[in-house]
Amino acid sequence: MINRDLSVNSILLLIGDMSSGNDGNKKLQLYSYFRSSCSCRVRIGLNLKGLEYEYKAVNLVKGEQHSPEFKRLNPIGYVPVLVDGDVVLSDSFAILMYLEEKYPQHPLLPSDLQKKAINYQAANIVSSSIQPHQNIGVLKYIEEKLNSDEKLSWVEKHIGNGFLALEKLLKDYAGKFATGDEVYLADLFLAPQIHAAIKRFNLDMTKYPLLMRLHEAYSELPAFQNAMPEKQPDAPSS
Repeated sequence: MINRDLSVNSILLLIGDMSSGNDGNKKLQLYSYFRSSCSCRVRIGLNLKGLEYEYKAVNLVKGEQHSPEFKRLNPIGYVPVLVDGDVVLSDSFAILMYLEEKYPQHPLLPSDLQKKAINYQAANIVSSSIQPHQNIGVLKYIEEKLNSDEKLSWVEKHIGNGFLALEKLLKDYAGKFATGDEVYLADLFLAPQIHAAIKRFNLDMTKYPLLMRLHEAYSELPAFQNAMPEKQPDAPSS
């Protein structure tokens, strides 16, 4: 059965797959924006699990996320959205948990219960206490109501508060990566956020030596680097 939330183009693609006999091998689709750190988390997860996917660009600056077609996929109008056959999911956390259950290769969570909980905690600091304060809608609203200087101060305050908390949380758990010497869920949330802090907001990272060390470790991993904003098909050429 085809989920009615799918866009017209997605439905046509599904029908095409079914008619060609590829119903069991439909490629995943990821609706994404190159600079979206939420989308980046999912891109890393897909890369780590070795899953091929079709990149469906959604230009947030042009407001394509507010189109009726996209809101059939995600009524709140945010990226990312993952389409896996007749399953349509939004929210990076939900998508990653779905991928973890359905595609168990390269686990994103450790078996140790405490380390698993720390991964959830670190991921939630990023997803609930940092990232929402820097999304396009919030920053545009602050700039319109106040000014660009206030926008930058707002971002620095919330990223800084979150980064300080992460430094304290992870100091007793970090190895090469956030919670040891293997890549897990926390790393998928940290890498795009640190990248955005450095590349997009020019944050002074000297106060966050642990996070800076993790950033350097992520730079050595193709699954992470291939998911970064500048490597995406909708990234500006210059």
